[in-house]
Amino acid sequence: QVQLIESGGGLVQAGGSLRLSCEASGRTFSSYNMAWFRQAPGKEREFVAAISWNGITYYADSVKGRFTISRHSAKNPVYLEMNNLKPEDTAVYYCAADKDYGRVILMFIESEYDYWGQGTQVTVSS
Repeated sequence: QVQLIESGGGLVQAGGSLRLSCEASGRTFSSYNMAWFRQAPGKEREFVAAISWNGITYYADSVKGRFTISRHSAKNPVYLEMNNLKPEDTAVYYCAADKDYGRVILMFIESEYDYWGQGTQVTVSS
């Protein structure tokens, strides 16, 4: 059974930093399309950042220049480094993975991803 497990969330003051990790079990995702989405209270889930199977990165305009997505190993397939956090970044952050290797997809679309984690809460105080 494939599982994605997020960690690294927490409470931080505005201007602070956090690093989210996504750990995979059941299979490896070292060369697959991966992404982070987030959902704030009362809002729809939205795209944050993605990294393609061949290492190309994509970011939502709201986080560009502040967040960095990267991958380092087969077990922890993707990280999200978040700097200069703002109260509007408060949300539950979800890791997502594409089940197929080398697929060209619309990286910012939720339905393109097959596996999802349970989410990790990020709260930014003003």
